[in-house]
Amino acid sequence: MKSGVRALGIAESYRGEESVLGGAVVRADRIVDGFAFSQVTVGGLDATEAVSSLVGRLGREDVPYLFLSGIAPAWFNLYDLHRIHKATGMAVCSVSFEASDGLEAGLDEAFSGEERERRLAIYERQPPRRRVDVNGEAVFVRTVGLDDEEATSIVRAFTPEGGRPEPLRVARLAARAADEWRGGE
Repeated sequence: MKSGVRALGIAESYRGEESVLGGAVVRADRIVDGFAFSQVTVGGLDATEAVSSLVGRLGREDVPYLFLSGIAPAWFNLYDLHRIHKATGMAVCSVSFEASDGLEAGLDEAFSGEERERRLAIYERQPPRRRVDVNGEAVFVRTVGLDDEEATSIVRAFTPEGGRPEPLRVARLAARAADEWRGGE
């Protein structure tokens, strides 16, 4: 992959009723090339729209790839990867860092009735998670707009060391700093 290819990573930091989404544009050669921020409601269902809006405000047509940290930020405020892909035109790759049996049990514990059903419907629409080995570590990815081979290549290209893609590592740092700056509640 060419060193100047860019990806946008989005990660969160939350305390209280709102979670900060930090977005970091990072080139494959690890040069940071931009930041953007948004907020989502903890326990809400506005994460998909917040990501789409953040990407729109960023206005970077030179960024073909979007990395999301996980699929359920801000206490089950689920991302709909298909809707994000359609709204942004970017290839979307949700990356998580631990093996799990899925979110169904957590959704059952945290929600009931219509709130549970809405989240479960979003979750079940998402592509399956698959393991990708990178630098001796395992990450778990869901992708829209990339086939498995492309996704593996992109994750590895943006992970020069360790197991966290650089756009997500930088986005997490930015989100934490923004959350601390706003007072964290």
